[in-house]
Amino acid sequence: MAVLAGAAMFAKTELRFNPEGEFKIAQFTDNHFKVGKSASEATVKCIEEVITAEQPDLVMFTGDQVYSDSVIDGFKAILRPILQRKIPFAFVFGNHDTQFELDHAQIYDFLQPLPYSVMPPRNPGIDSPDYAIEVLSAKSDSVASVLYCLDSHRSTPIKGIGKYAWLKPEQVMWYKDLSWAYQVKNDGDTLPSLMFFHIPLPEVSTAWDDNENMGYGTKGEKVCCPALNSGMFTAVKERGDVMGIFFGHDHDNDYVVDYYGVLLGYGRYSGGNTVYNHIGKNGARIIVLKEGEKSLDTWVRLRDDEVIDKVSYPADFTGKKRKKKK
Repeated sequence: MAVLAGAAMFAKTELRFNPEGEFKIAQFTDNHFKVGKSASEATVKCIEEVITAEQPDLVMFTGDQVYSDSVIDGFKAILRPILQRKIPFAFVFGNHDTQFELDHAQIYDFLQPLPYSVMPPRNPGIDSPDYAIEVLSAKSDSVASVLYCLDSHRSTPIKGIGKYAWLKPEQVMWYKDLSWAYQVKNDGDTLPSLMFFHIPLPEVSTAWDDNENMGYGTKGEKVCCPALNSGMFTAVKERGDVMGIFFGHDHDNDYVVDYYGVLLGYGRYSGGNTVYNHIGKNGARIIVLKEGEKSLDTWVRLRDDEVIDKVSYPADFTGKKRKKKK
């Protein structure tokens, strides 16, 4: 798998659209796995049931995975069903992932060389690198889609300005430069792409609060986002390649909402009852890309073989408004 300028060059597990022109991602988020706690068995069961039912081409973890000491043992438990089934996987980190005995660099260096990891080697000077994952065409070795994976950091770096950190201007530039490089290589056409990180953008709150923007799913709590905005959504709109941005962080939200032609989407809380969770059964968000199209299908797969909120984007969002709740 070759990665263009701005990300490490490496060759590992190859990702490719299937002969039907589809590529399926299972997004697990906020597992909050506690080693030695029986409640965490629900996390592993959730992962097992979802990947057995969905047979994804990639598993994407979007932060806050292990929430106790013995961090490596926690990651081993989470990954066991995925490694047993030989499914490619990747991680981005959340604000709780360094609360215990390991930092991001140590966790990353454990995960990266594992079989079926599609995470590039880490530059020693970067604790948690941003990276791009390429999905190849079903018909050739050309890149058909790109998944941009970013670190959304932890607490605010400036005292008195909110609670959570914001994406940095250099991350915005990294994405823009890499997106442009892919476009040049693709004869001037942008590649249908997605973006993954943990803490939602400020635009998520704005989008859902306006009923003019069509959305589906549950909003059970306020959007816990940075107080400042370094412009990633604007960059995405300017570049025109990313059609969906997916995140976690807020355990009681699992909705997707259209905002100026970009789908903003929460994953489904995937953990057991180790931290707050009032949304019901744990599960995962499923995302299906279509080769050569700026469209996708997505739904939530819950435990016990239940599927909810299955929609196609942009078809199920175009020309529609959400009904105001009484």
